[in-house]
Amino acid sequence: MAGFMLEIVTPDRKFFEEEVDMIIVRGVEGELGILKGMSPLVTPLGIGKIQIKQGDKTRTAAVAGGYIEVTKEKSTIVSDACEWPEEIDVERAEEAKKRAEERLARRDNIDVARAEISLKKAVNRINVAEEE
Repeated sequence: MAGFMLEIVTPDRKFFEEEVDMIIVRGVEGELGILKGMSPLVTPLGIGKIQIKQGDKTRTAAVAGGYIEVTKEKSTIVSDACEWPEEIDVERAEEAKKRAEERLARRDNIDVARAEISLKKAVNRINVAEEE
């Protein structure tokens, strides 16, 4: 089965650009499986992982939200950050998780929503790194 092009871009780099058979992403309302020939779609992404299937191989990356645009020939993901498991600094992610948990426990003069997002991003990075 011929695939479709997937391009993932962040402010820092073109993270990925290859032909794929399928991708699974976390939309803000749940997981989406994207295959060639899907109806066009644009939707925001939640903090989560991207699974990229190419033949019998599957790669997983951590994504910090963003959006996906799907057309008949190509899917494009734009995100603030994307990392392969081997790129994740687990120690740094653990420290970020601890800081966010401490801020949320105190809840004095903090932006709760921002602390919750920081916690979700740190936990996601840890989970993706440990899956590898």
